[in-house]
Amino acid sequence: QVQLVESGGGLVQPGGSLRLSCAASGIDFRFWTMGWYRQAPGKQRESVATSTAGGTTIYRDSVKGRFTFSRDNAANTMYLQMNSLKPDDTAVYYCTAGPNSYWGQGTQVTVSS
Repeated sequence: QVQLVESGGGLVQPGGSLRLSCAASGIDFRFWTMGWYRQAPGKQRESVATSTAGGTTIYRDSVKGRFTFSRDNAANTMYLQMNSLKPDDTAVYYCTAGPNSYWGQGTQVTVSS
């Protein structure tokens, strides 16, 4: 049984920070490409950051310099540190393995004053 569980979302003011976590069970994500996606209201789901097992991470242009992907292999957990948040970052954020084989249920991030 594979589960990906996101946490850490919430309401934050513009310019604030959040750290999202994705805890995986049933797989060893060291052997998978992992990623964070998001889906804003009325928009398609889009890649935010994708990281290969070799440690190469690709970020969406709009989050470069603000978001940082990391992973704790011992804990089978990955993170997305989000700084300097903007209202346009408002979305449901999902973690994925494969990147499309398994999905978490998402965590809501709302950036608003």
